[in-house]
Amino acid sequence: MSHSVPHPRGTWCDPTTGQALDERRLMEGLSRQQVVLLGETHDVAEIHRWQANVVSVLHHLQPRLAVGLEMIPRRLQPALDDWIDGRLTTAAFLVAVDWDRVWGFPADLYLPIFHLCRQNRIPLLALNCERPLVSRVGREGWDAIPEAERDGLTPAAPATAAYRRHLFDLTGGGAGGRAQGPDDPAFDRFVRAQQTWDRAFACNIARALEGGRADLVVGIIGRGHCDYFGGTPHQLADLGITAVSVLAPNQDETLRIEPEQKLADAVFRLDQPDPPLPRRMRARLVAD
Repeated sequence: MSHSVPHPRGTWCDPTTGQALDERRLMEGLSRQQVVLLGETHDVAEIHRWQANVVSVLHHLQPRLAVGLEMIPRRLQPALDDWIDGRLTTAAFLVAVDWDRVWGFPADLYLPIFHLCRQNRIPLLALNCERPLVSRVGREGWDAIPEAERDGLTPAAPATAAYRRHLFDLTGGGAGGRAQGPDDPAFDRFVRAQQTWDRAFACNIARALEGGRADLVVGIIGRGHCDYFGGTPHQLADLGITAVSVLAPNQDETLRIEPEQKLADAVFRLDQPDPPLPRRMRARLVAD
């Protein structure tokens, strides 16, 4: 039965047992994985500081580490390479990745991660696909997309019932709340769109691992794509990548313990976060 336990600031907790976790032992174990996904709420600065700290620790333990970014589409990978190689100023980098168009959240939130990676020559990986592809798959289905227009993606593994239920609980039925339940066909369009993102992140992570760019990829992605292991982790498993861990942040004084379902491998209690920064467009969880 679910219940809540105190969660002191600066500590890690197992969300299925409530047990406090030793940070050194946790990080050493994570460094031996293929993928570690750091779930985020996009507009909370304290979460991005936490992500940068985890990246720094894991890079110390596993130097062949790369950081994958949800917010950057694959076609802009050369700009990420130029940034890490020191060929761009910060302002030029943000122009090169078309930041204001591809991502609606302030760049200041992510600059600590970008500068950490540049200083330490940690490769940055573009994980996303083009947004029109997401919208089109949602409307028409995967089979309607010609192979040449799939942005290097393979078909998503079918969503589990638990993942559909999680997405329904998050969104209230997708755009406009049209669906009456997670199994309602009216919810299919939203799920197809969400899974296109899930699959894009998984395919691009797999491509980096298989191509030898890194032995460990740390993914910076929204929590809707990794909480409860139903989104990108499920797609990674379908691609044969099973050494995957998920970490989540907690902003509250207590943590909900769910023995029957696994939110993440570990949850970190943040310091009191700053108020969310303003953003120029709504969260990308909701597809067109």
